[in-house]
Amino acid sequence: MKINFKNIEISNSSPIIIIAGLNVFEDLTMASQVASDLKKITDRLGLPFIFKASFDKANRSSVDSYRGPGLEKGIEFFSEIKKAFDIPIITDVHEIGQVEKISEIADIIQIPAFLCRQTDLIKAACETKLPLNIKKGQFLSPGQMLNIINKCHAFDNENIILCERGSSFGYNNLIVDFLGISELKNFKKPVILDVTHSLQIPGGQGNAADGRSSQALDLALAGTAIGLAGLFIEVHPDPKKALCDGPSATRLDEIENILSKIKSIDNTVKSF
Repeated sequence: MKINFKNIEISNSSPIIIIAGLNVFEDLTMASQVASDLKKITDRLGLPFIFKASFDKANRSSVDSYRGPGLEKGIEFFSEIKKAFDIPIITDVHEIGQVEKISEIADIIQIPAFLCRQTDLIKAACETKLPLNIKKGQFLSPGQMLNIINKCHAFDNENIILCERGSSFGYNNLIVDFLGISELKNFKKPVILDVTHSLQIPGGQGNAADGRSSQALDLALAGTAIGLAGLFIEVHPDPKKALCDGPSATRLDEIENILSKIKSIDNTVKSF
């Protein structure tokens, strides 16, 4: 199956798309810098690009964790970025009440992993008729995603992207099951790999997640090598100063090297 919008084609056999941006909005200046740099890099490399950021990180380890600027300010930031750079937008929703407003600015709505079985949220997102990027819960087997696909079909939306983001492996660890990704591909939907969140060590800092950002290139290349629709990578100008999930983020000044290698592997794999 292929999803087409804004001159971007998303399928497991099409050129790989890059969903990249910030874990969460910190301020508009930084977001604009990141969006601008990513657009320039992806344009140079000829890679389809969708900008990602969250306006609210509702699922946090601690009540003191930074969550973001909220819905209204987030929409304002997205509007400014769209106007300045003419790039498609993806963002996540956590509550039914957020869906309608976000659908006015987003090109793809993302369903967080922990909420992927929330029927009413799925229904509201499907009713926007926008493509949905549904993250597979860390607690689900690949085969269980069929139930979620069927929910979406029942709510009259077949434009579904399945997103792998690692599976729980004991306490405080995630693994990426590449045979499981092959199972997801069997559902004939575009499949993407969330590199960044697969590198998390949940609760690894006690009151926050730790991460393994140094392994982003290895994981990205491994995912690209099996023929995916896209990769999801969060970046930050200085991950050590990030207000949220810095240990899993890729440095902004390192992303071009990673993406150039990804494109080379993707071209090879999809030329067979």
